[in-house]
Amino acid sequence: MVLRELAIGGRADPGQQRAGASLTVTVVSWEVAETVYGAEGREEYVTAYLLDAYSGLLSKQAMILAMNSSFVDPLLQFEFQLTLVESSFKLVIAMPSLNEVKKVKNCSNDQEDPEVLYENILNVFEDTLLILVSKDLYKLQILKDMAVWMSNDSSYLQERIMVIISRVLSFASRKVKSYTSVDAPCLGDLAAELSLLCSHSDLAITQQASLGMYHLLCIAKCQNDLYTNKPRSSSIMPSPSELDFLPKVLQRDKTKIAQHVGQSLIPSLLTDFVWNLLMKLSKTNHKTASEAASMLKLTLEYHADKVTMVSKIVDTIYKKLRGNSTHIMNHAMLRVVTLLTRTSPKKVIFQLMDYPVPADNTLILMWHAAGSEVSVAPHVLKTFLLILKGKPGETQDSSTGGRRLSLDATNMMPVAASQALCTLLPLSSYRKAVAQFFPQLLMALMLQVFYSSELRLTTKDKPFFARDALRILLKCSGLQEVDTALQNMDCWSQFSEVLFHHRRVHFVAKALSNYRFPQFPETLHYLYKLSVEGPRRSEDSVITAIFLTELLNNFFKSPFPEEFLVLFRNWVNDSNPSVSKLSLQKIASLAPVVNEIENIYSLILSTLDAFLSKEKTVVIQALITLRKLLGKLDKVTYSSLCIRIASSYCPLMDHNYGGIRSMAIWHFGELLKDMNQYMWLLTDVVFQSLVPLILYLEDAELRVFRACRYTLEICSSQLNWSTSYWLKDKNYNFEMVVLNICNNLYISHWNYLTDLISDTLGFLGSSRTYLRRGSIILIGYLAKLGSHLLLRAEIEVMIEATDRVLRDEDPLIRELAKITHKLFKEIIHGLTSSGVKETFQRVFNFFYFKKLKLIYHYDETYSRIASLKGVNDAKRSKEGLTKEDHEDFLSKNVKSYNALEQISEER
Repeated sequence: MVLRELAIGGRADPGQQRAGASLTVTVVSWEVAETVYGAEGREEYVTAYLLDAYSGLLSKQAMILAMNSSFVDPLLQFEFQLTLVESSFKLVIAMPSLNEVKKVKNCSNDQEDPEVLYENILNVFEDTLLILVSKDLYKLQILKDMAVWMSNDSSYLQERIMVIISRVLSFASRKVKSYTSVDAPCLGDLAAELSLLCSHSDLAITQQASLGMYHLLCIAKCQNDLYTNKPRSSSIMPSPSELDFLPKVLQRDKTKIAQHVGQSLIPSLLTDFVWNLLMKLSKTNHKTASEAASMLKLTLEYHADKVTMVSKIVDTIYKKLRGNSTHIMNHAMLRVVTLLTRTSPKKVIFQLMDYPVPADNTLILMWHAAGSEVSVAPHVLKTFLLILKGKPGETQDSSTGGRRLSLDATNMMPVAASQALCTLLPLSSYRKAVAQFFPQLLMALMLQVFYSSELRLTTKDKPFFARDALRILLKCSGLQEVDTALQNMDCWSQFSEVLFHHRRVHFVAKALSNYRFPQFPETLHYLYKLSVEGPRRSEDSVITAIFLTELLNNFFKSPFPEEFLVLFRNWVNDSNPSVSKLSLQKIASLAPVVNEIENIYSLILSTLDAFLSKEKTVVIQALITLRKLLGKLDKVTYSSLCIRIASSYCPLMDHNYGGIRSMAIWHFGELLKDMNQYMWLLTDVVFQSLVPLILYLEDAELRVFRACRYTLEICSSQLNWSTSYWLKDKNYNFEMVVLNICNNLYISHWNYLTDLISDTLGFLGSSRTYLRRGSIILIGYLAKLGSHLLLRAEIEVMIEATDRVLRDEDPLIRELAKITHKLFKEIIHGLTSSGVKETFQRVFNFFYFKKLKLIYHYDETYSRIASLKGVNDAKRSKEGLTKEDHEDFLSKNVKSYNALEQISEER
């Protein structure tokens, strides 16, 4: 009894206690108990422990079962039951071995049979687990935790614990066949633990682990069948004997285990299996880590395509490699990266690109691992090309909700991809893939050079990976001579300067063409495809257009094939002005062979469409291009297009930019000269443009004045008018030009008078002072000559428009407006109220010839205003110009202003 009290009371060293056991004391080993207390004491101690363990297990079992039938939250319920099972597990593994119990049985005179008590303890523990699993397969999680606890304790009861685990799994595998759904999320982790135990040094443990693995795979197979809606199967493979042959197949055969695990587990559970093994690679136990590495490698070789969470796995490997891991484990983790890249290259590469640049040595090792196999090289390069479509430093647009794979606020993946290409392109395993994707890589890196050039304005110290990758691409593709030629031209060093980038693109294309690079057909085909599909950004189209144009110039004679001309026609109206100008320049170069082009009509019409561009440089280039084409175009085709072309010039005559106004007016005159034999086709267009041609004679820009004078002289010649005299420098007088044109109109083309009046009214509200002055004079003469053609309502509209001009800020305009307003009043006063009389009067005026004289005396009126405000100020205010601009204006109106000076002196 003293020894029983000793066993229960606990006088042993507290450092030898096992936490969680219901007994407060146990010694280091049951042999030590015999040494300390003698044989009789040891017997008492063993019996006391077994009794107390049995009662403790029964108590915990009651609590577990009570909790099992309660309404407690399932998660809290499971956590509490797991705690109780853990404490029960510690009681069980602290028991003496069966041999010790048998010794006690032989020596004991107690009524209790220690061996029966021993078996009852194990049975109670096993029954508890069976009850838990029978209620909820989710609680198979407990078996996984037991396997972990067991691996952390090298107890002699490991074999018996494995027996319990395999029995519980056997029970669950039979039970699950009647289920319509299987909720067992722990199968992956439990399979990982059992897979390692299947290679245990103790054969007995290996056998039990293999048997348990078989039953687990039966459960997983059932779950997989439900997951994929397949008919149920009762075993994982056909065999005459489940309990003998199949478990033996799984014993210490890692390949079979890996194959069956991959086949049976659904993707999420297989991912858990892989993740569990990956975590064991960093275990201090070298044997466990080595076994885990071997199993992990085999599993991924067969079933890497089923693994999810690839990015998380790659990120974890990166973090572990940066730690203090052994060389063997480093090799194992890099092998995992290689195997994952086989089936998920995009996920692996995207994750590897999402780290800070420049990459560290660890990341470069992972790049090598990901791209080490020839079979994956094309897929890796495809992924890089996808990444290179991005723009470095580009922020995510939250307003569009667009998803980016990068975790950073700014996208630096393209820079990382460029650095990775510097590492991978020289590898022999990439030689074939580089040749396959040369055109795509060439253009992608050209664009990245441009983007990186912009980025380097704010990050000057960062390496230029895109340029370096481009040079390596040329060298790896057998184009070392091209690289050398560009180096001699100092092209590579100037790529970092954004202002010269387009010029450098031209140099690269030129160098490739000069050396007749063998990849030309594939490159041309890709550029054409890229041009047809359209680039993602407007700046991309510039690079594409420059490159394609240069290649075509060097490999084709003009004119280009029709399919390429279509591209240039489309590029004329590109949203990027640089592309539009480049296309127009190329079209202009086709002028010598314009008559050989099959579809010249569409080419010219697309050039006319560029007149509508908001970018003035595009409009100017379009005007130049059209003029070059028309200069070589045959007359038959020219005549069929002349009306459309002439009409397109008219809106540009009133353009805000003087250079465009002058070019449009001058080119209109050239067209009239070219089409002098077809003047009858262009009469309507001539009179449509006549008002701006007259009014812009007063333009302050000398080039506009000269263009108007040139075109009006051509019009006068074609229409047989006598206006040319008053357009010469020594005779020029604006009012006399207006008067002469109006008199000629009345004689030969009186039917256009009302249309010209309507056009002139539109200029009365112009923001330019000289246009308002000229229009008030012109409309007066037109109304005077065409008074017999105007209705009362039309004259009233003209009076209303003139009323607004009477309040103009310019005093000269106000004076001229008074004269015009008085003129309109006289006209409307002369109209009869009777409709019949009005009609008779209009018919009579058709046969009554009248020739006007000066009405406004524009020079004298100006002189009178000038004398009131001061001659110099009046001269400047006449056009609202600076002193220098006013001097230019005076140079084209020499005679008029000399006359003004003489009148001022006389007065």
